[in-house]
Amino acid sequence: MTAPANTPLRAPFKLGPMPLRRAMMTVDTGETEADPDVVFRLVADVEGWPRHLAHYRWVTLRERTRDGGGMVEMAANRPFGPLNWPTWWLSHMTVDADARSVRFRHIGGITTGMDVEWLVKRSGTRTHVTLLHVWDGPSWPLIGTIAAVGVIGPVFVHGIASRTMAGLLAAAERGATVPQ
Repeated sequence: MTAPANTPLRAPFKLGPMPLRRAMMTVDTGETEADPDVVFRLVADVEGWPRHLAHYRWVTLRERTRDGGGMVEMAANRPFGPLNWPTWWLSHMTVDADARSVRFRHIGGITTGMDVEWLVKRSGTRTHVTLLHVWDGPSWPLIGTIAAVGVIGPVFVHGIASRTMAGLLAAAERGATVPQ
């Protein structure tokens, strides 16, 4: 549910620096000849992801913040051959246009506590994109970290993130734009 148009935007969430010492870390990278500002706008336009990404079921910005982020609900499928495993999460999102960085902290779903960062940089004549997920795992006694490191990170997080990266870079290369 989105707030009415005349509702003032709230202050951006304070997610702090990206934590790097977590049990699970997945890194997905990609490069394109598309302009870094175009790539960044596509990454930051999370509500538009389902237009470009067949594995995304929906993205809803529940609450908007002044930096272009907010509280975002996302649902995607993790394909396994002909079958799709549905996933869902809720995040706080921040957007730093100067750094071309989009950050998320999952606050709902099985991945609660996961931190995510998209970083878009020019690298010579190309655009380099890094997508980092870090997490200590679900709060399941004895097996939470093992599940995160052994299954959730490499199978689900990487499986969805790599498709998301490839899809957004392909959209940028096709000349996709973000509605104003």
